[in-house]
Amino acid sequence: MKRSKGTVILVASSVDTIILKDGSTDRIGFYLNELTIPMQAVVAAGYEIVLATPKGNKPVLDRSSAIAAHFGNSEEALNKALEFVEKYPAMQNPVSLRSLVEGGLDEYIGVFVPGGHPPMVDLMQDPYLGAILGHFHTNAKPSAFLCHGPISIACSVRDAAAFRAAMVAGDTAAAKKASAGWQYAGYRMTVFSNDEEHYAEKNVFKDRLAPFYVADALTIAGGKLEFAEGGIFKPHAVVDRELITGQNPPTAPELARLFVKALDEISATVEV
Repeated sequence: MKRSKGTVILVASSVDTIILKDGSTDRIGFYLNELTIPMQAVVAAGYEIVLATPKGNKPVLDRSSAIAAHFGNSEEALNKALEFVEKYPAMQNPVSLRSLVEGGLDEYIGVFVPGGHPPMVDLMQDPYLGAILGHFHTNAKPSAFLCHGPISIACSVRDAAAFRAAMVAGDTAAAKKASAGWQYAGYRMTVFSNDEEHYAEKNVFKDRLAPFYVADALTIAGGKLEFAEGGIFKPHAVVDRELITGQNPPTAPELARLFVKALDEISATVEV
C-alpha cells in the first residue's frame, strides 16, 4: 500500500439551520462541490483526511447543491461527488474538534473548511477550531477555506462569540473591539461577496436577509478583502502566506489546485 503523504483536517459545521435577520429560520448545509472537489483532489494527491465537526456528528448536505451545473454539467462527476460523501470512510466517521485538539495537532498537515451558510452559525465562534487555526497559523501549515468557509477564521479573534453577536446586532464598534489583535489582520483574503449574498437572500432565503455579511465581518476584523471582477459567481482565489481562500462555488477547482500545491510543498519538508 502506498504511504500517505499526510493527513488533512476537513472541518464542517454541525448545524443545519440558520436564524435570519427577521428572526425566521431556514435549512442550510454544506455545498457538495465545495467539499468534494477539493477533498477528492487531496485524496488523489496521496493525502488522507479526517472529518471533524463541533459535535462530532455528520454534517448535513445542502441538497440544492447536488446538481451537475456545479460539476461542469457532468452527471458522472456529480455522482462521484455524492458517492464520496456517502461512502468514503472518513466521511462516515467524523470526530469532534475537541478530540483533535486534545489528541494533539502536530500530525496534521493541512486544514480545509467548505462553504454553504453553516460556518456563519457555529464554526466562526468555535473555540476548538480557534485552537486548531492558532496551531496552523503558528506553524505556517496550509489552511484553506471556500465560499462562506472563510468566515470560520473569525473563530480565532479575541472574543469570537462577542464578535458574532456584534455582527448580528450591527454593532461595528463592538465587533472591532472583540476582534482586536486578530492573527489574520492584514492578510489578503476573499469570501462570499455581499453581492453574492444579496443573490442568495433573494433566491435562496426568499427575500429574507442574512443575519450579517461575511465580507463585512472579515473586513471589520482586519482582513484585506479581494473579489473577482466582472460580476457575481466568477472564480477567484487568494493566497497569502498559509491562508488560501476562495470566493464562491465556481472557485472550487482552483482552490483545490492551490491547496494541493501548498500541501505538496510542505509535505516535502516534514516527516509524516
